[in-house]
Amino acid sequence: MRGEKPAHPTLFEFAIGNAVTQTLTSHIAYDPNDPNLHYKRLIDAFRIAGYDYALIRGRSFAFKTNRHKETGKASISLNEGFMIYDRESFDNYHWMEPEDADYTWLDDLAAYLPEGMKLVVPGPDGVFETVLALIGHDNMCYMLADDPELVKDVFDGVGSRYLKYYETCAKYDVVGAMMADDDWGFNTQTFLSVNDMKKYILPWHKKIAEVAHRANKPIILHSCGNIEAVMDDVIYDIRYDARHSFEDNIIPVETAYEKYYGKIALLGGIDVDFLTRSTPEMIYERSCAMLKRTKDRGGYALGSGNSIPDYVPAKNYFAMIAACLMNNGI
Repeated sequence: MRGEKPAHPTLFEFAIGNAVTQTLTSHIAYDPNDPNLHYKRLIDAFRIAGYDYALIRGRSFAFKTNRHKETGKASISLNEGFMIYDRESFDNYHWMEPEDADYTWLDDLAAYLPEGMKLVVPGPDGVFETVLALIGHDNMCYMLADDPELVKDVFDGVGSRYLKYYETCAKYDVVGAMMADDDWGFNTQTFLSVNDMKKYILPWHKKIAEVAHRANKPIILHSCGNIEAVMDDVIYDIRYDARHSFEDNIIPVETAYEKYYGKIALLGGIDVDFLTRSTPEMIYERSCAMLKRTKDRGGYALGSGNSIPDYVPAKNYFAMIAACLMNNGI
């Protein structure tokens, strides 16, 4: 993430699903009553798979919404469950304050981490994604035209609280790096216009990145979708250290690496659809080729384009990380 060449190939993953986590840790006995059981299992899964960190999301700070998955469905509508639709509903919304959250999990996990490992800590969600959940996509579009001041107030209410959350987490030595996870786009462009992003979203990300850098910790942007229109802002204004989340139908990681090498580190990028549908041999070959491409230049860590959901076959995931482990001489 510092744009340097690591001593050996490095792995990065945003999230590992329950199926792979259970497979990796099936030989370990845990206390079923341990409140940190889920976190400890994740730490062990990351460690066993060859990562030098575990990415753990805090459990106690959140923004209340009415969004929920309908039974039998795997996705949530961007127009479902919003709570703020006018000035009155904004004034009546109950905010949770970051200073009221419980951060003892960071101390608890610091004692559990093996020597040499750190935590990568994201927010409970992203600034834009949280606003989207609070006011809904279509409602946001109308509101941008009808009441832009209210839109700004919602973004400021969300962004200021995220800032305090990151400031608190950054104080912990166990936190080795931070992540802002905020999906800004879809296949062809950003959800909002570039001008609106620069007005409402990017300033808060810049402040969050500054918090991490003041604590001498690198910070990653995880953002799905096509965000090419604002990559200069990501690199030169916000100054994120690394970018994560890539899809082959938007920009393959191989192309992105050649385009952004020396400007920002790239993490992951082996497309999730490719991981799901391809053979282990194809996945291993592509992963090895990516490591070879980046070997002498650095600024890259091998991983998926997004995460390892349960529908990715375990053998395919293992084929990807095997490319890194074999090149490590393990």
